[in-house]
Amino acid sequence: MNFTFVSLFPEIIRSALNESITKRAIEKSLISFETINPRDYLKTKERIDDKVYGGGPGMLLKSEPLMKAIDDATSKFDRSESKIIYLSPKGKPFTQETAETLASEKNIIFICGRYEGIDQRIIDHYVDDEISIGDYVLSGGELPALVVFDAISRNIEGVLGDDASLEQESFSGGLLEYPQYTRPEKMKLGDVPKELLSGNHAAIEQWRKKKMLGITASRRKDLLEKIKLSPEEKALLEEFFDELEQ
Repeated sequence: MNFTFVSLFPEIIRSALNESITKRAIEKSLISFETINPRDYLKTKERIDDKVYGGGPGMLLKSEPLMKAIDDATSKFDRSESKIIYLSPKGKPFTQETAETLASEKNIIFICGRYEGIDQRIIDHYVDDEISIGDYVLSGGELPALVVFDAISRNIEGVLGDDASLEQESFSGGLLEYPQYTRPEKMKLGDVPKELLSGNHAAIEQWRKKKMLGITASRRKDLLEKIKLSPEEKALLEEFFDELEQ
């Protein structure tokens, strides 16, 4: 899968993607990435930003160099097999479901805004999806693009090494993940729950499911409202809250 980042600060992208899981996925040719800088399409001493029509504070990325950068990015792939994403606070909320869907694409091009954003005409003409990673504002689109990239790439077969781990992560099945423990078994901070030491796989799965239901109900009721719980799951959820009161 190919990723292209249209960004004024490509080093932010390169430094993040040349580490850890992403680096190994690139070495295995599971994914590839490229950065394209709109500054490279400027005339000598030309500014990269410009004033906003109608007045107001702030500047927008200049349209012509940005358009040339996007055109350059799209020229390398079949446009029908490419998805152009603009990262923006006014975009639709990014979710695990969105990440899993985008993981089936062949080419994704991220437009990383700066200043007050980009010209609406560029969004209307080029952008397939406008995505937000949360209800807050950042200085640019590079960090949101990296967040979206990471969530997508880990859903590509082979990137994680053990694809089964995806099935037990937060949001898989609509629930938040259960707590996890490692050695030592006993610490001054507390002991590992006895259920996890039992060797009884059914009991372990039941404990984990109970924790997933309870944590989701406590922290993200909106997620739980989307799920139709079975009688067994309702009983586990009730047990979770009963244990909290003890």
